Order: sequence, then structure tokens, then C-alpha cells
Amino acid sequence: MSSPKYKGHSTSSSKFVPLDLEQRTHVDTASAAYHLGRKAQTMRVWASTERGPIRPVRINGRLSWPVAEIRQLLAGQSRSAGRP
Repeated sequence: MSSPKYKGHSTSSSKFVPLDLEQRTHVDTASAAYHLGRKAQTMRVWASTERGPIRPVRINGRLSWPVAEIRQLLAGQSRSAGRP
């Protein structure tokens, strides 16, 4: 029996790096959805309608979500924070 890669995370979520240990500047849609507690399809809708709290960049046609903005969103800040 193998243990999860990251302490405190179940085996099903072991493919996702905990956000505080994430080294990449951008993550794929599945990772972003996992960290934000949303479905991947919700993230895709945010990207296509440009109405979500964060916006991805497209790299070779794939969505990449900025880790810094995911962290800000989870900390209670939004993209428009500080704007009048």
C-alpha cells in the first residue's frame, strides 16, 4: 500500500501539487479547478466568456491559469481589488 505523495492529501488528489508548494507560474485547467473547488468546465466557461474572477493565457491553444492570481483569489482578493 502506497501513501499519498503529499501529507494530508488523499490518493485521488495526489496528482495535484499543493498550491503552497507549486513552483510553476501557470497551471493547467484541471489543477486550477481543483485548487479553486470548481469543475474544469466552469474554468473553461470563465475563459471563453471572459467573465470569471481570473483569466487564463493560451499557450499553444491550451489554457494556462496564473498561480499568483489563484492564490490571490483564495486569499479573498480579486482582480479588481484596489480599483475605485
